[in-house]
Amino acid sequence: MVRPIALALCAALLCGTATAADVTYYPVPTGAGPRDVAPATDGRVWFTAPRPGAVGLLDPMSGQSQLIPLGVGSSPRALVVDQEGVAWITDPGLDALVRVDPVDLAVRTFPLKGTAPDTGLHGLALDRNGDLWFTGQQGFIGRFKPASGSLEVWPAPGGAGPEGITVTPSGEVWYANQKARHIARVDPANGRATVVDMPAASTGPRLIWSDSRGTLWVSEAGSGRLGRFDPLGETWSSWSIPGGNADAQALYVDEQERVWLSDFRANAILRFNPFSHLFASFPSDRPNARVTQLSGRTGEVWGAESAQDRLVMIRY
Repeated sequence: MVRPIALALCAALLCGTATAADVTYYPVPTGAGPRDVAPATDGRVWFTAPRPGAVGLLDPMSGQSQLIPLGVGSSPRALVVDQEGVAWITDPGLDALVRVDPVDLAVRTFPLKGTAPDTGLHGLALDRNGDLWFTGQQGFIGRFKPASGSLEVWPAPGGAGPEGITVTPSGEVWYANQKARHIARVDPANGRATVVDMPAASTGPRLIWSDSRGTLWVSEAGSGRLGRFDPLGETWSSWSIPGGNADAQALYVDEQERVWLSDFRANAILRFNPFSHLFASFPSDRPNARVTQLSGRTGEVWGAESAQDRLVMIRY
């Protein structure tokens, strides 16, 4: 039986004192290369496994995980879990959205062919109506309505580069375009996107996440900065990530408004307190972990260590 590895760590508070946290590592099948992670309300945790073309399901209580193949050519990327516990995945290998049932693990694909083939499916977000919003790195944004099966795809301004996407509590849809160096708000009525350029000193935004007030946080790929955009005031703020050579990647905002991100160069998950402006660091116990994505549920943040075939959970 594969057992999770639990560690009680004292995370270094950069520019402050130390704080205690429980960090647990969960091995997943060798060669899975987990990328996205999404904890479900039933206690289990879903993750995408691009190398074998599968989605994984972990039981944290036992430490056991399994892979569900998605089809020949599959290369799953982003992942969300809806209110019914269904896992939804963007799969650029299949050029399709994929649905996996939480009970019988049945797989169903919804190809984009005929709308905008080879979109380079990437980011995925769920709105309050249960609709799925996605990005295509080849220069597309789209919406899929599971209730009706309606699928719409629109060209994104600025062309190639859309990656992360998020939905605010009020229902606004925003995405990040790293190559074009902007974020954009999508009009649900017609798919048109209104662009907001990044500040001149910033790099391209890779991922984007809304907090409970609709404020938008972005990780600047290849940059040592964490950005924040206030849609109401139309103002940008940013903070330097400690270390001077950070590479901000994964991003997640928890229910306490704390911002979590991964830093590839520091080989760590960081937590940013937007009130004190302090960073806490949770370094991996293995080198080159490469935490590509973060997600969470109340009191927990989950990450995928893509280069170590592990999931990591930090209980706070």
